[in-house]
Amino acid sequence: MNEGNAHRRGNTHRISNRIESTDHRAAARACRTARVSRCARRAAVAALCVSALLHGGVVRAQDASMLDERVTQHSVADTICKPGYADTVSPPLDEMLAHKNRLLAQRGIDADDSTEYALDRRVPILLGGSPDAADNFDLLPWGGHRGERRKELLAAKLKRCVCAGKMSLSAAQAAIAGDWPAQYARLRRTPCEDGHVGMTTDGDDDGS
Repeated sequence: MNEGNAHRRGNTHRISNRIESTDHRAAARACRTARVSRCARRAAVAALCVSALLHGGVVRAQDASMLDERVTQHSVADTICKPGYADTVSPPLDEMLAHKNRLLAQRGIDADDSTEYALDRRVPILLGGSPDAADNFDLLPWGGHRGERRKELLAAKLKRCVCAGKMSLSAAQAAIAGDWPAQYARLRRTPCEDGHVGMTTDGDDDGS
């Protein structure tokens, strides 16, 4: 009798171990599947973000106070894509100097150091930024990773993308007014012309 009971308990224990082992394997497979699914979702989201930036239908433009209302997606051919447009709308030099002096004073920068800084437009005229709105002005160092020289190169490239129909105006505005230094390397290599021509950087200045 005791031997029979022991035999039955042994069988029950082995069956229980097999079931537990099967459950562990199933759980492990489920975890791996979940990880793969999460990775796939993240990759899909990243791809959608890149597509939105390049093609721009859902990317919202920046604050209207920084923008030139004359420049819209429908008017780019007659405004920013027209040679010499920026020169025709830029304010006189003395007004620009007044804006720069105001910002230098606000930030406590000595006038003797003013030549180290550029009067920057958060959204450049080349991308439909307001030529004279106070909200659109900023100060940037000329050189460096976040400097004006780099930003000018990127703005010129984004303008070519907009004028070639490879990027929407609002997407370009969002890119340049956002954290553009973090996106600089990728955006400057975005193919916007035949032959996948990128930006010429002339050594990429002193902050690369």
